[in-house]
Amino acid sequence: MTERITEKTSIVVEPGKPTVVITRVFDAPRRLVFEAWTKPEHLARWWGPRDLTLSVCEMDFRPGGAWRFVLRAPDGNDYGFGGEYREIVPPERLVYTFRFDGAPGAEAVETLTFVEKDGKTTLTNTMLHTSVENRDAHVRSGMEEGVLQTMDRLAELLGTMS
Repeated sequence: MTERITEKTSIVVEPGKPTVVITRVFDAPRRLVFEAWTKPEHLARWWGPRDLTLSVCEMDFRPGGAWRFVLRAPDGNDYGFGGEYREIVPPERLVYTFRFDGAPGAEAVETLTFVEKDGKTTLTNTMLHTSVENRDAHVRSGMEEGVLQTMDRLAELLGTMS
């Protein structure tokens, strides 16, 4: 099992399983964490690594609705992502498909749970890929560093919300 735990974020990649499990505890109530994850005006401020800008943030936030995000790099290159919302249970659970334009056919299903205890929220994101090979390609793409930066940016934003 490969597990990377920083001071705040855990990323678990088990051999032979097509999953990545990301866990982070935020010093914020779950309604705010859920809101930051589901409203375009908040997502635009934290989604993606620090050196990229979320230039497109389109969401039809309902089961069956599509989402589309485009990250722009400093060199002008765009990286597109998208999927479909499958399940929305505010502020407890969110399930959606995840596709990267650069890897057609490598769709994953992400299940996010938001659990609050003593004013803090544990976010668990379980990514289920269609195969171990697709999961491994996602991990090799720099996903780990991107996730760590993204979770830090989300924590920073939550510190400004009330």
